[in-house]
Amino acid sequence: MHHRTAMAGLAGALALTALTIPSAAEADDFSGDIRITKVVVNGGKDIVLGTRAVKTFTIVVTATDDSGIEVGKTFPSMWNTPLPNGDFKGLVFPHDITGKCVRQSFTTTTCTWTLEMNPRIHPQDNTTAGIWTVRALALANDGDYYTKDSAAKAKVLRNATLTVNASPEPVKKNKTVTVTGALRRANWVTYKYGGYAKQPVKLQFKKKGSSTYQTLKTVTTDSTGNLRTTTKATADGYFRYVFAGTSTTAAAVSGADYVDVN
Repeated sequence: MHHRTAMAGLAGALALTALTIPSAAEADDFSGDIRITKVVVNGGKDIVLGTRAVKTFTIVVTATDDSGIEVGKTFPSMWNTPLPNGDFKGLVFPHDITGKCVRQSFTTTTCTWTLEMNPRIHPQDNTTAGIWTVRALALANDGDYYTKDSAAKAKVLRNATLTVNASPEPVKKNKTVTVTGALRRANWVTYKYGGYAKQPVKLQFKKKGSSTYQTLKTVTTDSTGNLRTTTKATADGYFRYVFAGTSTTAAAVSGADYVDVN
């Protein structure tokens, strides 16, 4: 912990201070007994980006001080990779500087901030997929301030798609069914979807009339993200592929392909 003289004027200019880019070398900076007690990103869910659609999400900041928290003064930002020049690869701020605040008690206030992440702007490239860090600032009514440089972590993941096709349809009982598919994921450089190679994907089957899928086997995608395997036709039902996701890519489930066995 240390105090930075640059923060001395925070009480009068929090909005300007909040919009500066955080330095990777900074530690928590505070004055008095104010504390940031909780930060929740996107309701605790991963932020998943494709190649076009802008993702809207929230950061909810809870802060407490014996004098109370100044409404709207709990500004967050979120970043990924610190660069040698002090900038960041991957950085996003809220559009406004007020937030929607609810006083939980005289001492404690929770503010909800809405942010947007554009896959064609904020990630910059595929290397920023994974863990992002939230920096939060809070200001108390008595002038105390708190800057928490690692207030929370959140995953920003590349969206994935998965397809399935089982054939022939129909098929005779105990004959071979060939199940193909493809695993693709968003590329934040080309803004297209490309094959995700060498990934384990589960082939599952749900018998007609059942509500539960059973895993038949695990299939690995080839060098272009394609899937192909065979299994025996035992009953009418639905085939699907399921991908669990990775540290950079979201999970995906294909649609269901029904096969009539006769």
